[in-house]
Amino acid sequence: MERIVKKGVWLLFVILASAPLAAQDRLAVPLGSAVYRILESAQLRGLVPPLPTARPYSRKTVLAAIDAILEAGAASPGSLSAAERRVLEEIAARYAERPEEGFSWTRGAWHFGDGRPDRPRVSANVGLRLAEEVSGSVRFERGDAAWGNDTWITPYIEGALGEHLSWAFVISGRIMRMPREQTGTYHTFYPGFNADPSNAPYNTDREITVYGQPHTHFPYTYRKLWHGFVWDTGLIDNSGQLGWPNGVSIGYDMLPEVAGGFFEDHLLLRAGRLDRDWGAGPEGSSLILNRAALPFLGVELTAKPLSWLYFSSVTGILEYSLDDGGSISPFDSQNAFSLAMVEINIGNFLHFETGSSAIWPKRYELGYLFPLISNFLNQDAIGDFDNMALFFNAAGQYPGKGKLWFSFYLDEINPQRGIFEMDKAMFAYQGGVLVNLPFLPFALVSLSYTKIEPYCYTHTRVYTPWYGQDLMQEAYTNGGYGLGYYLPPNSDEIKLRFDMTVNSDSRAHFQYQMIRHGADHGPDAVDGSNYRSELSSRGRSDRPELKKFFLRDGAYEWLHVIRLGGEYTFRRNRAFPFTLYGEAGVVFSYYTSIEAGKANTGAAYDWSVINTPDYPRTTSFIATIGIRLFPDF
Repeated sequence: MERIVKKGVWLLFVILASAPLAAQDRLAVPLGSAVYRILESAQLRGLVPPLPTARPYSRKTVLAAIDAILEAGAASPGSLSAAERRVLEEIAARYAERPEEGFSWTRGAWHFGDGRPDRPRVSANVGLRLAEEVSGSVRFERGDAAWGNDTWITPYIEGALGEHLSWAFVISGRIMRMPREQTGTYHTFYPGFNADPSNAPYNTDREITVYGQPHTHFPYTYRKLWHGFVWDTGLIDNSGQLGWPNGVSIGYDMLPEVAGGFFEDHLLLRAGRLDRDWGAGPEGSSLILNRAALPFLGVELTAKPLSWLYFSSVTGILEYSLDDGGSISPFDSQNAFSLAMVEINIGNFLHFETGSSAIWPKRYELGYLFPLISNFLNQDAIGDFDNMALFFNAAGQYPGKGKLWFSFYLDEINPQRGIFEMDKAMFAYQGGVLVNLPFLPFALVSLSYTKIEPYCYTHTRVYTPWYGQDLMQEAYTNGGYGLGYYLPPNSDEIKLRFDMTVNSDSRAHFQYQMIRHGADHGPDAVDGSNYRSELSSRGRSDRPELKKFFLRDGAYEWLHVIRLGGEYTFRRNRAFPFTLYGEAGVVFSYYTSIEAGKANTGAAYDWSVINTPDYPRTTSFIATIGIRLFPDF
């Protein structure tokens, strides 16, 4: 088996390296770049054919899309404003730039190139990026303040082997402080199950520690920026490995990548550890693989066999986390992840997308590795040992005006019973509208509603034939964070967002959210509200008929979040560029609950606003300011 794996890896390398081997134009454009909102606006206006929803895009894909937008703008006067054309031309010039031999202050890198015309071009950039971010918050009711910081130094080397293959190795050293506090504990197993001895030890409850959101960031926006663990600056050895930088700590992160494009880029291949945003309507809205998820090492492909058809697949190895309330360890968190999806576009008017994903305890499993076999059907053929999910997206748009979209994620459901009543119906859905604002450059307004049902993204621990008597974790998480939408189970959200690209160097945004989430701590905690929740014992027929009563079966946190932010890049005639960015806003937080002692009793009761030590009311002002030297494209 080991020999087969080695041969497979070697074959992939040969395919990538033996094609006709120009610049690093197959490397990924980092998620969060202004380019993605620009392309989204252009697609909404019908200025560019639909792009795949498997992000990130390569630099070459972005350049080709910008060229198409400019051509469409030239063919249809008035479809692009002078400011928008200037934005596109300036961004295209930066992406298409071929640095000369030697040091470039524009890139903060030293360029090495083989300029010989008689053989394929080989080149490399060795550079350094620097950044500093300081964040702070004040919680008025409690009268306390907090601050956090993130300083990082990022050396990198990226290069190309001819026309088809690009590669990069990026490593960041970080000094961090991100205060948060323990809010309580949570029992993963609903006490009303009354464990059946015949199902033991499946019905074993676990108590995990629950932590609040970092004080100095808006709710559900902070992601761990380190790989594995951090060290307290006063104890840098094996015993000093920590799961969270409550005090000043150091850590590191690695983001390697190898990417190639073939057959005029109708086939794109990539291997690397990087952020991904797959299956999203608007950027960042995905229910299946969201950009808020932590990066993982994976191999992916995107193919365009027909002008109206995309196929994408990714398989990778997930990571465990020290920061998970003590609920998991590397012994029971040995998971791989596969996702395959198909997209159909009918002009610039209709979009349909479907696919399946699998969380599977690691073993040599060809069915999940082969991208043309459905993950969902493969599980039926090999036995039910894995965590499966299906998803479906649909969107319709009127070019130049706006679009409507709907997304559905299915974890498990019984269509013969009331899907909006039973806890065993585990799914998520989202609907929204995206509108173009023609009087502002590349400006978009979106309004969406998202609902994550209880126990969605969770999974019971399972025995597998290859791990003996160890119960394996299979929740839909990576490194302790959700792979899907950024909200935990038993949540909903109304979100209004405005984005505008002022020019090629600046952008601004405004966002309002109302988030509601079942409490996963305290005396009125709601079952199914944590990624570690476990619905049942082993067979579906053994599961008690638990029902869900959103907002009426325990304590729920209500968050009203208002944010305003922007950034500007100073280029000073294209020398020594740096970006200043910032964001500020306010969070109103409070809890509602039903009458004391009636939580999780199987009936719906009226709820009211409460204010207790376990469920306090707070108002927080939060602000962040940062600087990036030699910023990413």
